[in-house]
Amino acid sequence: MRDGFIKVAAGTPKIKAADCVYNAGQIVALMKEAAAQGVKVLALPELCVTGYTCGDLFLQETLLRGAEEALSRILEETSTLDMLTALGLPVRSKWDHKIYNCAAVICRGEILGLRPKVNIPNYGEFYEGRWFASGKDQDVTLHLCGDDMVDMCPRGLFACEDIPDLIVGVEICEDLWAPEPPSAALAQAGATLILNLSASNEAAGKAAYRRQLVAGQSARLVCGYVYADAGEGESTTDLVFAGHDIIAENGTVLAEKRFDTGLTISEIDLGRLTHERRRMNTFPPYDEEHKDHWRCSFSLGPADTVLTRPVHKDPFVPADTGDRRERCEEIFTIAALGLKKRLEHTGASCAVVGLSGGLDSTLALLIAARAFDMLGRSRREILAVTMPCFGTTSRTKSNAQILAERIGAEFRTVDIGEAVRVHFRDIGQSMDDLSVTFENGQARERTQVLMDLANQRGGMVIGTGDLSELALGWATYNGDHMSMYGVNGSIPKTLVRHLTDYAAGEAERRDPELAAVLRDILDTPVSPELLPPKEGEIAQRTEDLVGPYELHDFFLYYAIRWGFSPRKVFRLALYALEEDHDRETILKWLKNFYRRFFTQQFKRSCLPDGPKVGSLALSPRGDWRMPSDAAYALWMQELEEL
Repeated sequence: MRDGFIKVAAGTPKIKAADCVYNAGQIVALMKEAAAQGVKVLALPELCVTGYTCGDLFLQETLLRGAEEALSRILEETSTLDMLTALGLPVRSKWDHKIYNCAAVICRGEILGLRPKVNIPNYGEFYEGRWFASGKDQDVTLHLCGDDMVDMCPRGLFACEDIPDLIVGVEICEDLWAPEPPSAALAQAGATLILNLSASNEAAGKAAYRRQLVAGQSARLVCGYVYADAGEGESTTDLVFAGHDIIAENGTVLAEKRFDTGLTISEIDLGRLTHERRRMNTFPPYDEEHKDHWRCSFSLGPADTVLTRPVHKDPFVPADTGDRRERCEEIFTIAALGLKKRLEHTGASCAVVGLSGGLDSTLALLIAARAFDMLGRSRREILAVTMPCFGTTSRTKSNAQILAERIGAEFRTVDIGEAVRVHFRDIGQSMDDLSVTFENGQARERTQVLMDLANQRGGMVIGTGDLSELALGWATYNGDHMSMYGVNGSIPKTLVRHLTDYAAGEAERRDPELAAVLRDILDTPVSPELLPPKEGEIAQRTEDLVGPYELHDFFLYYAIRWGFSPRKVFRLALYALEEDHDRETILKWLKNFYRRFFTQQFKRSCLPDGPKVGSLALSPRGDWRMPSDAAYALWMQELEEL
């Protein structure tokens, strides 16, 4: 349970309808298997003790007594398991002589409470109203398995004493399908993990709908959601059950299994959920409306949760190829729409882009071209300017010219070497002193050229700096740091690469020359080209200086978007990136990330406008507000302790 992770499972035992003795044995075996794999919270299907398809046998005293005896056996044989389990069975009420479809929530051989099903279906193939009453208004104490004080209430929550963020709520099958699912009130009352005990039959197309429903509910409630479905052993008289088990977290399906029995296991990140609830002021706080939701405490022993959940090494880039193409097209459109609006509003006669032959300026030009297409304006109204100086190589200069020509922009070369030499002479800067002044003088001269060209034409300078550079402060203050509209400002470097690759793929058929130059730009080392080349090749490689962008984008996503601690970010980086980077390398660049992120905030405090295209941006006007002189001692102390 270290770092907020809790291992959970949905289980589908193989059962026999109405054979409570057999079913109890299968449930016990599955519970022991789950505990052996480190599971701390387990959900089992609706009415799994008896089977969901018992029909009128639910009205038989023999079956009801058999279910209670089976639960007693389960409690006895699992009393040493350090695990919370919710399992389904029919329960009689002495108060109204009704039968309730219940989830028994048990831990270490004790019944913590009963959660009755609220929404009883009575349509189509489901007619539970024939046997079961709704538990909507129930709040009673029952005698069950020798315990005279078993609470049955739909508003019961189960709070872990050892893990404050683990608060479990339970709903049953149809409850999720209802217009007002009980899980909504349970989450508003504090539940971070919802268990659903279900018996949902199979039909063509139903699995996709069920998956969307579970994922969507976990997103709406900002919670973990474990859905356990009935499977093999249920009667097939009219329906087929396939054990469609799903584990979701805040809109993402973490694990799923269908047409099988056994366990579906993953880890819910409680820290991620609580961070998101704190961040979203629209998530309602606990209030008087939910004061009738009682909490039952339980305890779980300490455990070091082994991770099995997917953690992608490129968190800003969809893993699925189809999703990635769709996302790239969407980002191009969003960014272009932002620029289109700004061009319309200002009446700018042209867009001026500093084109270096590198990835960022390439993406900015591609976005500008799309914006002009949307406006119905000629791409010749885009002025692409290359400004060679001391570090420029023939490769990048040539690529810049070819790219501008293939896009259809006006291309212009302004050699800034002489202007920079004059400036250095004026301030007494030696040409042999390759310090930060040598580098930044070139960057600021380039920005001055772009701004003045824009003034000449009544145009607008389009910024090229990306999100990763802003996070690290890898930009010259009042140099490439500044523009009139920054289209790349919320796009991290790893995503810039994928967007450029996508553009190259789209150009393959209609313009092979454009595709070829985009591919060569992708193969060019990332560099500001501010130091003289060596034997005609780029001498200054950004990732040798600040670290691999693959690592920094990973750090950025988890440290800033999700607010994870340095220790947790490091753990996830080891888990996701250990095949590419060793422990020492990851720790080295993680320290560098925090140091640069804190010390370079002053550059982010005065950024130009630009469109937000994803879940993270560093605009001082919205997404990220931080004092420029904040200390980073606490974060570095935690890293040193690693």
